[in-house]
Amino acid sequence: MTETRSLEPEEWDFWDTWMRAQRLLARELERGLQRDCGISKPEFSVLVTLWQADGREMRVGELSESLDWDKSRVSHQLTRMEKRGLLERTQYGADGRRAGIGLTTEGRRAVQSAIRVHGANVRRHALDSLTAEQAAVIRAWSERVADRIEPRGGEAT
Repeated sequence: MTETRSLEPEEWDFWDTWMRAQRLLARELERGLQRDCGISKPEFSVLVTLWQADGREMRVGELSESLDWDKSRVSHQLTRMEKRGLLERTQYGADGRRAGIGLTTEGRRAVQSAIRVHGANVRRHALDSLTAEQAAVIRAWSERVADRIEPRGGEAT
């Protein structure tokens, strides 16, 4: 059996700095969506997922899986967004018997604006401060971490 070792002080410093940067970045990006677009991060996630879907609509279960949210959370989020006029319930599939959700005209407008604003904020707060080489190293490291936790096409280790 492999012995578990604790982190060295320098490793704790690295980890604390990394976690702080993630919290601050997430906070600023959320604030930007609220301030500049009038939507929350969960709303943005739903809108972008539907924007990228074929026909700009999905079955509710597919949306739940895609977001990795439980069905109850998705249901409550969709109800709130439907009341705001961003989404509408649809008959999905060739037979029209499956419950779907799609973007309204207002939802399309909101997501297009939010994609531009959010992209600019990601660039300003994160990407502009990196060289191409630094970005490549962070991407490679992030992919390795993600693959260790949840391998593509496989189960988590």
